[in-house]
Amino acid sequence: MKVSVRSLTDPVGLLRLAALVLSCLAFGLVASVGAGAGTPASSYWAWCMFTWCFCCFFTLLILILEFTELSGKVPMSWEDFTTAFAMLATLMCLAASVIYPVFFTCSGVAACPRPICATVASWLCFLAYGGEVVVTRLRPRGQISGFLSTVSGLLKILETFVACIIFTSLDSAMLSGFPGLQWCVSVYCLCFICALLIILLTIGRLLSYFPVSFERLVTVTNVLSATMYLTAMVIWPVYGFRGVRRPSPTWDKVLVVTFMSIFNFVVYTVDSIFSIRMVFWSQAS
Repeated sequence: MKVSVRSLTDPVGLLRLAALVLSCLAFGLVASVGAGAGTPASSYWAWCMFTWCFCCFFTLLILILEFTELSGKVPMSWEDFTTAFAMLATLMCLAASVIYPVFFTCSGVAACPRPICATVASWLCFLAYGGEVVVTRLRPRGQISGFLSTVSGLLKILETFVACIIFTSLDSAMLSGFPGLQWCVSVYCLCFICALLIILLTIGRLLSYFPVSFERLVTVTNVLSATMYLTAMVIWPVYGFRGVRRPSPTWDKVLVVTFMSIFNFVVYTVDSIFSIRMVFWSQAS
C-alpha cells in the first residue's frame, strides 16, 4: 500500500497534527475535571466536549486517509470536505475557547490548573485550524476549486455553525406558551436544514442531478432564509425576555440566541448579495 509522507510534513499536514494533539489534550483535561458542581449551563459543557471530540476524530480520519492515499477513492469532493471541516472546526474551537472559560474555568471546580490548560489548548487548536484555512485560501487561484472554497460556501458553513450555537442555547422552558418563539425555532431549524443540505450535496457531488440551476436554487434559499431570520430577529427578543429575571442562566441563553439571530441574519443577507451577484451579474456580463 502506498503512503504519502508529504501529507504529514507539508504546512497543512503539520497544522493538522498540531490540531489533533491539542484537541485531544483539551478533551482529556476537561473530561478529567468534569463540569463542576452546581454549574447550570450543562448544554454548553456538552458542546465544548463534543467540539474537541469531533475535531480530534475527523482530523485523525483526514490524516489517515491522506497518508494512505485513500482520499482519492472516497466518493465525494475531498477538497470541499476538508475545506468545510477546517472552517467548521475553526469556528467550533473558537466558540469552545470562549464558552468554556466563561462558564467553567475555576467555577465550582477545585482544580484550576487543568481547566486553564484546557482553555489554552483550545485556543491553540483554534489557531491551528485557522492557520489551515488561511494556508488553503492562499493557494494559487488555479489550485482552489469547489463551491465550499468560495465566499458563498464559507458563508454556508458559518450559517450552520451559528445555528448550532442557537440550538445549544435553546431551552424547552423558554418556548412554552409563546407561539412567536416556536416560530423562531422553526425558522432556525428550516434554515439550518437547507444550509446543511447544500453543504452535503456539494460534498457528495450530487449537484449534477438537480433539474434546476444550483446557483439559482441557492440564491432563492438565501433570500428566503434572510427574510425568515429577519422575522425571528424581531420576534425572539420581544417574547424571549418576558418574565425572565436578570441575571440568570435563562436570561443569558435568551441573550445569546438574540445576538446569534442578528448575526445570522447579517450573514444570510451578505450571502444573498453574493449569490445574486454571482447568478445575475455574471450572466449579464
